[in-house]
Order: sequence, then C-alpha cells, then structure tokens
Amino acid sequence: MVAVDRGRYTCVIDSGGEPERMVTAMRARELGRHSVVVGDRVWLVGDVSGAPGALARIVRIAERRSVLRRTADDDETTAEGRIERVVVANADQLVIVSSLADPPPRTGFIDRCLVAAYDADIAPLLCLTKADLAGPDAVLQYYTELDLPYVLVRPDSDLAEVRSRLAGRVSVLVGHSGVGKSTLVNRLVPAADRAVGTVSAIGRGRHTSTSAVALRLPPGSGDEGRPGWIVDTPGVRSFGLAHVSAESLLHGFPDLVPGTLDCPPNCEHTPAEPECTLDAWVAAGHADPRRLASYRRLLASRAGDPD
Repeated sequence: MVAVDRGRYTCVIDSGGEPERMVTAMRARELGRHSVVVGDRVWLVGDVSGAPGALARIVRIAERRSVLRRTADDDETTAEGRIERVVVANADQLVIVSSLADPPPRTGFIDRCLVAAYDADIAPLLCLTKADLAGPDAVLQYYTELDLPYVLVRPDSDLAEVRSRLAGRVSVLVGHSGVGKSTLVNRLVPAADRAVGTVSAIGRGRHTSTSAVALRLPPGSGDEGRPGWIVDTPGVRSFGLAHVSAESLLHGFPDLVPGTLDCPPNCEHTPAEPECTLDAWVAAGHADPRRLASYRRLLASRAGDPD
C-alpha cells in the first residue's frame, strides 16, 4: 500500500512479469479497528483492474516485519491520552534528514529518531542536507561513538551514494519541515513533484508534505537488480516516544549502555539515583556528557512532550 487519502488507499499490484498497476481500494468492515498504513502488504478483492472509477476492498493485512511508531504532539492528545501513530510498516531503513544550516541541526530530534529506529529494529541512516552552507564535523563528532552511517547532500551533488544506500530497501524519510526532505525526494524521484517549502524568519520550516507516500526509485537508482522504495512523510515538529519502554530508550543510546553495567537493579539512571554509575562513567571520559544529558531529557519527557 503506497498512499492514503481520505479513506481511499492506493495499492500497487505486482503481477510478476506484467507491468505494475495502481488500484484504489477501501478498507473492508471486517478489518474492524485495524489500521492500514503506507508500507502494508494487503489482500484485495473486488475490482482490481485499476480502471478509472474502479474500487477494490482491502480484506486482510499481512503480518508486519517492522513498525515505525511515534507518539503524537500535544495538540493531537485526546481524553484517553496521547495518540500513538504508526508512521510506516515494513520499512528496512529510517533516513533521518537534517540540514546543517537554515535551519540548524537539532540533535535532540535526531536522538529521538534513533531511539524509534532501534526500538523498531530498523537500520538508521543520517542524511545531512545543505552541506554547502555548513560543515558536518560538529554533528558527526556528537555521534562519533555510534558509528552512525551518514551521507552528505549538496545542491550540486550527484546523489550516487544516497541511491546506493537506498537500493533494495524500503526507506522512510523523516525530518523537520524546511530541512530539504521534499527537495531530496524530488531529486531522487523527479516524477514525485512533492511540494517544497521555505524556512520562516525564525528558522522554522513551513510544513509542505501533508501525507506519507511510498515512491519507487526510478531505473538507474543504485543496483538494478534490487529496486528500492522511499516513503516521504510530512514534516514533524517532534517525535514522541511514550510508546518506547525505559529499557528500549536506553538501548537507543548504545554508547551509554556500558556505563550502566554496574548500576544497581532497577536503577532509573536519573541524577536522583544515588548509586547510578552513569555520571562517574561519563565524567571519566567514556562518553560525551551531551549524550547523557539528551538521554535524561528523553527519560523525563517520555510522555511525548517536544524537546
């Protein structure tokens, strides 16, 4: 399933050697409350010809091999609490798009995305855009202990390395508005024609993409034998982690995990824990103090509050 729009689902049917066809479908009642999201593999019945006006029904959703989730923002909270949203199903890779300038990189947001990726067992890739305006050293130094894969993007770069990293995978792109995500998508898939916005005077991007959509990379992108898909998502202000357990949150900071091995059982790793060994371990130079501060901010804001 490649797109959702007002209760209509766009599905791609792969008929072996025959050309793919796009089919519009609706969700069958028997699915109950089960949501259908971009990336889902589904079973269709009814008119699957793809002809104008034809409408099929989604009657079954295949088991998902991965689910990327985020907890919604404050303004999306209901009386029952914060809404947990599935961003995409069956993704192999999370591409965290961050600009190096205009707007400046926000490592707190990147940290949140990394936690969500590790929790979903999805490989992360850091994509640093606007590399013509600023260098990447400060950001890369912050993540030096993670051995985090990254790519640099400039307006005149040929994107060969980006395409190579996307080949043969389903990759979901996330990032703040204004970081150049939709511009990158349009360069990778020229037929996509995703809306491109600008950055406001206060350094915040204006939201452009309004819904997630999966796009097949065109021929010539990476390995010809391994076609890839990218999922462009709307720009987000925050990436809430209320759905992530405290243990999984820690494992989103693998550079800090060794510092907790001598902590007492059930240690919450906060400054209030007198026997927590993290502070002394970081003070001894084993990890960046900024990483510990970021981890503890996320611990304190697991209710989903923005950084």
